[in-house]
Amino acid sequence: MTFQFERELGGLKEKLLIMAGHAEAGVMQGIKALMDRDDALARRVAAADAVVDQLEIEIDELAIQLLSKAPLATDLRLITVTMKISHDLERVSDESTTIARRCLELSMEPPLKPYVDIPRMAGMASVMLKDALDAFVNRDTAKARAIIPRDKEVDLLNKQMHRELSSFMVENPKNISRCLNLMVISKCLERVADHATNVAEEVVFLYEGRDIRHGGQAAAANGDGRV
Repeated sequence: MTFQFERELGGLKEKLLIMAGHAEAGVMQGIKALMDRDDALARRVAAADAVVDQLEIEIDELAIQLLSKAPLATDLRLITVTMKISHDLERVSDESTTIARRCLELSMEPPLKPYVDIPRMAGMASVMLKDALDAFVNRDTAKARAIIPRDKEVDLLNKQMHRELSSFMVENPKNISRCLNLMVISKCLERVADHATNVAEEVVFLYEGRDIRHGGQAAAANGDGRV
């Protein structure tokens, strides 16, 4: 590997981590805007999506340039995984933007109820994302594998939220618009956890060469990519 190639590869990873920082912040700031009914913060979260979009474009362009230099197999895997992770991070940012827009709609009406499960879901999804990115940086596939089963916990909370909100809509039609907005926010957080899981699976592929995306929890636990 030439010094120039190594420097460019380091630049690719650096851009990805900058993108990750923006994506992680967007999720928690979106939920803070919801909890505080802070319209100004919600608008900043929505506007920040453009920064993440631009970083994804820059990562793709740099990755394609590096691929054209016929890297070694290990470098090839790093480049392709970086592109995949950047796509997941862009989608996380999209979810944050959706949350922010729903916050603006919710702030025009009285609060439906004290928020408990949504901040809990946000915390779980954000920690999953942070752990997946830490696993990427530290080459820690055990940590990456441990993230995968946690996705089920977020899925269950999302279903619980939908059941509760559905009952509120049945009880009083005046609750419908607020309930629908909260359902969307809950689903966004469930998707953030999905993207964190995707990143964790890509980390395993990067450092172990095993594709566990469709192997389920058994493959993740066994470490052999088989069910």
